[in-house]
Amino acid sequence: YRIIALDQRGHGDSDWASDGDYTPETQQKDIEAIVAKLDLGEFVLMGLSMGGRNSFTYASSNPDQVKALIIVDAGPENVRAGTQNIRNFVEQDDELDSIDAFVDRVIKYNPRRDPIQIRGSIVNNLKQLPNGKWTWKYDKILRSQGRMGRPQDPEMTSKLWGYLENLQCPTMVVRGDKSDIIATGTADEMIGRIPGGKLAIIENAGHLVMGDNPSGFEKTVTAFIESIQK
Repeated sequence: YRIIALDQRGHGDSDWASDGDYTPETQQKDIEAIVAKLDLGEFVLMGLSMGGRNSFTYASSNPDQVKALIIVDAGPENVRAGTQNIRNFVEQDDELDSIDAFVDRVIKYNPRRDPIQIRGSIVNNLKQLPNGKWTWKYDKILRSQGRMGRPQDPEMTSKLWGYLENLQCPTMVVRGDKSDIIATGTADEMIGRIPGGKLAIIENAGHLVMGDNPSGFEKTVTAFIESIQK
């Protein structure tokens, strides 16, 4: 397969949003711009967490572009306790002396992940500051101003459910069996509202499904993609 991995605005090496706008609708436009720039035809779209929301928002508005959709541990509603756990993690001191210090922190936060894999991921998500310390690449505003862990706007929740109901492509929702972000009931309701939607539960995985159980995740995703090509 040809895989295109997008650094969403405010993440990786992409620019931060000068106006602090990270809504799904705005990031949908980012995806549309990339699709147009690369002149992509029909493709399978997959996203985790915020990327999952952005993916089903895009797919809802671009049904002719998306051949199939894979939503990974994302939905219209999050478990507040889970988002608070993430917030507590990211609000720790974000300038450390070494990459190893960040690796150790992530291992303590999520011991399910393989340390070698964590290091590989961390290296691509950090940048070195002029003072020699290391910090995250992503926009601080994403973890500031109480964005994580606060109640979601009911209007936004309603819109997100609407996007799911409008999906026209084969769609699989993937949830880690130990996820503290997407509740079992939310995942079940998503499948009930997505036309022809399928649910896959990955064992021994939390919110970061592909990091916690890469083998189980790969097998599930590959089987789904192969099923829509028959």
